[in-house]
Amino acid sequence: MKKITLVVFGLFQTLAFAQTQDLTSLASGDHVGMNALFDDKDNLYGYVSLYSYGKSGDKTKKFEYVILDKNLNPVANKEFEGDITAASYKGYVDFKGQIILKPSYIDYSLIKSKEVFTPVSMVIDPKTNTITRKIYYDYLEDGTFKEINEPKSWKEMRKENRDEKKEKGYNYVSAVGELKEGGYFAVEYKDYGKYENNNSLIRFDDKKKELWRYKYNTDGSKKVFTTLSVLERDENYMYCIMKKVNDKQKTFSLLAIDMKTGKEASNKKIEGTLSDDTLDNIKSFYSDYRKLDNDKTFDDKFVVLGRNYDRLESVGFARMMVNKSDFSVDTKVINFEPNVSAFLPKVNKNGYVENGYFLQTKDMYFMNDGSVGILSEKYKPAGQYNAPKTTDLVYIYTDKDFKVKNVQVFEKEKSKWVNSDYLFSQYLNGGKDVVFFYRDYQKDEVTRQKRWNLFINTIIDGKFKQEIIPISEKDNYTVIPYVGKEGYILLREYNEKEKFNKIRLEKLNY
Repeated sequence: MKKITLVVFGLFQTLAFAQTQDLTSLASGDHVGMNALFDDKDNLYGYVSLYSYGKSGDKTKKFEYVILDKNLNPVANKEFEGDITAASYKGYVDFKGQIILKPSYIDYSLIKSKEVFTPVSMVIDPKTNTITRKIYYDYLEDGTFKEINEPKSWKEMRKENRDEKKEKGYNYVSAVGELKEGGYFAVEYKDYGKYENNNSLIRFDDKKKELWRYKYNTDGSKKVFTTLSVLERDENYMYCIMKKVNDKQKTFSLLAIDMKTGKEASNKKIEGTLSDDTLDNIKSFYSDYRKLDNDKTFDDKFVVLGRNYDRLESVGFARMMVNKSDFSVDTKVINFEPNVSAFLPKVNKNGYVENGYFLQTKDMYFMNDGSVGILSEKYKPAGQYNAPKTTDLVYIYTDKDFKVKNVQVFEKEKSKWVNSDYLFSQYLNGGKDVVFFYRDYQKDEVTRQKRWNLFINTIIDGKFKQEIIPISEKDNYTVIPYVGKEGYILLREYNEKEKFNKIRLEKLNY
């Protein structure tokens, strides 16, 4: 489900021993990264571990990947030639079941500045254990496709755009992607700088033959225009928010486009309590410069959680629930005042609590009945003379009608120079329940020494349970927790100086 970026120190002392793996024994190269892999339903697929062997050519570098299943058994490995500007890769599983290695860090140290280029992603076919460079396509204004083998530099693209704008008065913009059901999908429009028009959504078959084209915003201008924001897509429909702007007047509708024909299956105005600013931003939910996964799809519906805005100020949360059978839209809001403040009296209308701290959203959880859990952390940004600080975690959970049932506060010591003590989470019991993890630097009641503790918090059938596990510094070994298979946590323990790099699964007690 979610990945961790936070490093904690020490070893678990009370969890039971489970499956282990020595990363240093899996390949002879330098270990440059590891991450969890998830399928398109957010289920844990396994892990990918990356190794580098250094420069192998003028523009290439030799790597090796090792794929582990969710029980830490190695199931595939292969050496490959990557771009010399790739320092490491981060893996993910696409909708076709392929493992994509996307460059996660860029390294320009081995090339001259004039040779700077962006490295290309690699594609692993798990069925054959083969790896190839990812193929990209451009869709051109004349209706043809162009295969892209080498990514253009930023300098080249800027010059091309400048020349095209000078010649035509606009830049033709397009993007191409593959579809799970087969074929390709493209978007296109003309960009005039201060406005755009002649937008199209286009579907193609496997041979890149156009099947249908949905046009909109054909006569868009600075004051009168139409935009589409895709909320969700399945094999039957593409669900979008269509916004029509006429000067300062905005109207929003839920547009459902038939994926087989490109025709409008439904186009209904979105009624309810959501403001224009709320609907404008409901698809994207950023927190601490990180985009959160703010939606979930079920068989009969999908749910989106956004911020609720009042005159550009964030005042709470908004839930949009779309019924797939009749395209009906249910919208509801909860505000910090009075909905959350009824349980957390110190919170004000903008989510600030006390002493300059505010509730920074860290994660959100969606249940099948429409109820939602929202996990926040009290956070105070850095000032001119002050370090960033975090304190308590706050869990807001609602009923199926998006009314606040309760607010649970997890008291925590103040942490300085960190943006969060929250780690990660996962669903349990087929998505019915949730477990989330955070750390706290606390004073031991017996030794009076401060140490890190890990807090494991389960919400099962709406009831909270917490387990505290001590984490302490030991022998200069660093431990990084990762999400494990359901009911487990994965710990990576390493000491770079001693070439020690092991991972193990530990079973949770819940």
